[in-house]
This record gives sequence, structure tokens and C-alpha cells, in this order.
Amino acid sequence: MKSLEEWFEEYGESHQNPTNQKIHKVAVPGIFFSVAGLLWLIPSFSVFGAAIAPYFIVLVLVLLFYLTLSFKAFVVMAIFSAFCTMVLVELDSAGFDIFLISAVMFVLLWILQFVGHHIEGKKPSFFKDVQFLLIGPAWVFHFFLPLTPHSET
Repeated sequence: MKSLEEWFEEYGESHQNPTNQKIHKVAVPGIFFSVAGLLWLIPSFSVFGAAIAPYFIVLVLVLLFYLTLSFKAFVVMAIFSAFCTMVLVELDSAGFDIFLISAVMFVLLWILQFVGHHIEGKKPSFFKDVQFLLIGPAWVFHFFLPLTPHSET
């Protein structure tokens, strides 16, 4: 299994252009939020009388992935996930259309991502390995709060 530093190094290879990096700093957290919003809409189901929310099952699995890479990455992504959850709770209670917000964000931000990769001249990393879809958010937050010893990644 690759270390977080190795993941960041490999991810960073296709994210050298400053414009592409700026696009990713906006688009990647937004895409994470939009996916959270879409998962939020999946109805809970009952198992032995207990309500199970798919949103939280997926969230736990995603956070466990980060925990296998780094405790620091786990904490940072748990905080961001909690923020996303709080925003979704507020939007939901205010009656906003979470599907519409999430779907529009998802589509527009992915278009922006592909524009960034066109500028970069390299394909998105997840074409090589789907796990890069989870590495991207940690990589973005790494710019603001270094998650590995080598902060120049």
C-alpha cells in the first residue's frame, strides 16, 4: 500500500500548472460536497429495527480510507466532512433543493476540472487509479495544512 506522501507525489505529477492547482482548490472540495449532497438524499433503511443512513455508511468508509493513510489526513477530512454534513443539515432544514444544488455543482465543477486538466495538458489522475478521487481532497487540504512531512508536495 502506498503512503500518503507517495499518493501526493503521484497525484501532483498531473497538477503542476498553477491555474490547474487553483481550479482544483475550488473544484475538488466542491465536488466532495456535491457527492455528499447526493448521498444525503439516499433514504435510510431499517436493519433489525435500526435506521441506517447510507450517507453515514459511505462517510465512515471514506474516513477509514484516510485513517489508513494518515491520522492527520483522517482528522482534516473528518473536520471537512463534518462541515459538509452541517451545511447539508442546514440546507435540508431550510427547504433548499439539495439534489439541484448538488447536481449543478457536480456537473459545473467537473467541467472546470477538465478545463484545468486541458490547461495542464495531462489526464486526471483517477483515469489511472480510481482511488485518486479520494486522494484529491486530501491533496487540496495539504496546501493549507501539510499532511505529510514534505510540505512542498
